[in-house]
Amino acid sequence: MDKLDHTSSSSSSPARLGKEATDNNTKDGESSNSKMGYLSFALAVLSAGIAIAAYTDLSPRGHGLPAQAQFIDQRAFNVLPSVQPSNEFNLTNIFIPPGYDLASLKEKPFHVYDDEFYDVIGSNPSLTLIANSGTDPLFHEAVVWYPPTNEMFFVQNAGAPAAGTGLNKSAIIQKISLAEARAVSTKSNAVGLVKVQVVESNPSVVNPNGAINYKGQILFASEGQGAERPSELIMMNPREPHNTTVLLNNYFGRQFNSLNDMSINPRNKNVYFTDPIYGLLQEFRPREALPHQVYRYNDRTGAVTVVADGLNQPNGIAFSPSGLHAYIADTGAQGSFWGINSTSPATIYRYDVAEDGSFSNRRTFAYAHAGVPDGIHIDTKGNLFAGCGDGVHVFNPSGTLIGKIFLGETSANFNFGGDGSMVICAETNLYYAKIAATSGAYTEF
Repeated sequence: MDKLDHTSSSSSSPARLGKEATDNNTKDGESSNSKMGYLSFALAVLSAGIAIAAYTDLSPRGHGLPAQAQFIDQRAFNVLPSVQPSNEFNLTNIFIPPGYDLASLKEKPFHVYDDEFYDVIGSNPSLTLIANSGTDPLFHEAVVWYPPTNEMFFVQNAGAPAAGTGLNKSAIIQKISLAEARAVSTKSNAVGLVKVQVVESNPSVVNPNGAINYKGQILFASEGQGAERPSELIMMNPREPHNTTVLLNNYFGRQFNSLNDMSINPRNKNVYFTDPIYGLLQEFRPREALPHQVYRYNDRTGAVTVVADGLNQPNGIAFSPSGLHAYIADTGAQGSFWGINSTSPATIYRYDVAEDGSFSNRRTFAYAHAGVPDGIHIDTKGNLFAGCGDGVHVFNPSGTLIGKIFLGETSANFNFGGDGSMVICAETNLYYAKIAATSGAYTEF
């Protein structure tokens, strides 16, 4: 998935300009004591209005901001002086609120849109760049924490031209020690201080994408390679020799398209997984033989059941902590090599999950305004985190955007570690975050 352009939707800066005008006019009024000076002062204050609140050290409800956080007042950009047409500003661009620039947004990366976000980030959140890979997108998806060794696994981008992966060679699996990452978390840049290790699976997991903890193993969604290597669900031993076992490789004799991501429902312990066509869109898989669907695998009976269809590109999937609701990200707007379509979904849908494990009552939960929502994860309070075009967006259980971990670049996926940690993949950059929220996903550990 391509990175977004760092383009603002507005060239004006009402909050900063308003504050400068206020200071200047106040000085003029004091020196001349003229009615015109006081009038200018009043007009300047009025023109700044609500926008100036975005630059205070307090949110509207009086919360003090952590050092790496800033409050973004959405009222400041409800009305813009100009709004660019879609051929100039669309899902490939990053929205930069008036009065900010990209550097200022990245300087304090925890963006508070609502006071609920304070419970997510805690009193002292931090973000550390721990690895950079130049132009090779080594840090893409399949981010999964293995608690017994306190390691985080992740994979290279399959099909990316800069990686040369897909049809000619498989993407690789890698891991880091979270203890090493935590030890450098007081730094903003710790590149070179955390070792990134390649994991040699045996037999190889071909073009891995999604991953979860599963029965003491790591279960990967392998996208496959060409027509002869089908897309599969493959278990890998997280410890050496990293031996692998194929769990599932067909639907009644038909190849899956490009298995992408998966999640376990905490009530029935079944594995639910998505099957878009990104292997085809990145030219390393044949044309699809099945609709773009979401499936359920019951390991007790071997049954594979379709639970959701009618999606453009079903991608990330997660369950609420109770298991009563399922969330599916549809990234249809991102066509990879085939281009973008801003009228297709960049949407997270919410479903009710019945006691028998079936889905019903699909409704729109959230729409990503930057890029598409790729990997999604839930915390213990039911907040949903989504990897988007400018970082990680956080929505409360009603679908309201309450905050961001702003990177200024695309994050396809990320995941919680232990003790309030998070590892965020951003293609050529790898980040470690310290926050208060912890994972609400089912795990057997």
